Amino acid sequence: MRWTHTLIPTLREAPAEAEIVSHQLLLRAGLVRKLAGGVYSFLPLGLRALHKVERIVREEMDRAGAVEVLLPALQPPEIWQQSGRYETARHVLYKVYDSARREWVLSPTAEEVITLLAAAEIQSYRQLPKNFYQISVKFRDEIRPRFGLMRAREFIMKDAYSFDVSDEAAQESYRRMYEAYTRIFARCGLRTFPVEADTGVIGGSLSHEFMVPAETGENEVAYCEGCGYAANVEKAVSAAPAAAPETSGGSTPAPEKFPTPGVQTIEDLTRPPYGIPAARQIKTLVYIVESRPVLVLLRGDDQLNEAKLAARLGTTVFRPATPEEVYATLGAHPGSLGAVATTLADRAVPVWADERLRGATDMTTGANEDGYHLRHVNVARDLRVDQWADLRTVRAGEPCARCGQPLRIRRAIEVGHVFKLGTKYSEKLGATFIDESGVRRPCVMGCYGIGVTRTLQAVIEQCHDADGIIWPVSVAPYEVCLTPLQVAEDSPVWRAAQQLYAALVEAGIEVILDDREERPGVKFKDADLVGFPFRVNIGEKSLARGEVEIKRRAGGLETVPVGQAADRVAMLVREARAGRGGTTGDSGRF
Repeated sequence: MRWTHTLIPTLREAPAEAEIVSHQLLLRAGLVRKLAGGVYSFLPLGLRALHKVERIVREEMDRAGAVEVLLPALQPPEIWQQSGRYETARHVLYKVYDSARREWVLSPTAEEVITLLAAAEIQSYRQLPKNFYQISVKFRDEIRPRFGLMRAREFIMKDAYSFDVSDEAAQESYRRMYEAYTRIFARCGLRTFPVEADTGVIGGSLSHEFMVPAETGENEVAYCEGCGYAANVEKAVSAAPAAAPETSGGSTPAPEKFPTPGVQTIEDLTRPPYGIPAARQIKTLVYIVESRPVLVLLRGDDQLNEAKLAARLGTTVFRPATPEEVYATLGAHPGSLGAVATTLADRAVPVWADERLRGATDMTTGANEDGYHLRHVNVARDLRVDQWADLRTVRAGEPCARCGQPLRIRRAIEVGHVFKLGTKYSEKLGATFIDESGVRRPCVMGCYGIGVTRTLQAVIEQCHDADGIIWPVSVAPYEVCLTPLQVAEDSPVWRAAQQLYAALVEAGIEVILDDREERPGVKFKDADLVGFPFRVNIGEKSLARGEVEIKRRAGGLETVPVGQAADRVAMLVREARAGRGGTTGDSGRF
């Protein structure tokens, strides 16, 4: 391919809209262009790189025994209502209407569709196991699309769905997909780390996310360098002490009400004249869960993890109560709330408490009367708690629950997610089979997603320098950029470049010939910006010595005789393809 025959609109400066390096380089290198917020067009080089990621995904899915299908992006809302996700996932669903004003859903994922397909086509245990996958466009109504392809409204995803006869068989399907994901990201040149994760709206009993460490990532991961434990903070646990230490040295007196005029926050109570440490306070939050109020209690120095709360409640349909709703629930405004049994009276509101409060004594909480709090509260004696659960967000430095070493927290980009679904969808949507005994049973399912477009950008986020992208050979738009410094038809440099180009193409090397009439500096900067793994320079001076220059994008410069150039470049490319001399990923610890 000649440079002038394709479209590579490089930019010297990053557009103001691009907040992170990978988004800037996507635009500057001419890989994509923005149509609207969260919606992008792929240009020729970006599409070539995207197709390479897709090819790797397909090869590893096929190797793992999955079979490819293509499912509709336009889906009837009734199947989402049948699964129960029409409400729980409503915040991400795009809904469109046809000429008859019939509603449709644009697919953000395909659990419902594939389960109905399996229900219609799978009848016997002899047809199982099955694992279906597709690579297709998905749509999610992101309130705030940002970071380019990282959080887009329209994106390409590989989603796969396994169907098995038993939980044990489903665990084997899960393992195969987990291992396939490890290979996929390594082949893409990404260093990824699998971490325990919350199942979220998808549901299920087990899930892992594949994370790319990056300071610009939107996820936070807690990990232990001692034993290798790693989990998304939405799932992470620690061995932080469960109960605040007692300070009174003896039994706690009965709760005592005291005035706290103007106190509205945990921090207000830590200041004089009160001086009550946050760890000795009980934080009371009011949430509206599917139209009903629920109280959530934590230690004053802890933060609620809403993903953990959603998992325990079994729904994502909840929100913080408004001040008016809080007053209607407890008879007081935020800042004076509590769950001491005597202050709740006959108020029928469920109370959830974080495990760190269990056994705590001599605590302070709101009196459910504006301007008053209660001290000397003994949780076991005085609070009304209906449910105990781990609801807090872990903090860096807390001891690992497995080995006791300090936890660390860092940011990361999620590129893949695997779920063990169980029978959640198969029972609701009728995906059953007749077992060996003639009994009809629901299929045990798993689902497995890779953000293909997000993976492409994650490669750039991890593989770049001050000059531009450093593509791994496996996903580079072209493996070699051939750069003649003169392009006049009668120039010896141009004739040598054409001969070398033909030889490389014959050898099966993906090469782009920079035939632009530009200064050498412009060509070199563009090649580095786009990130071609190898650049071959041909100029009058080097050609007069019978040599050409081979420049590795992530390495040094070497000169070789013109007659040996094609063989040398081909050898370097093949070594890089095999993982020797090029960027390759791995999976391990943070």
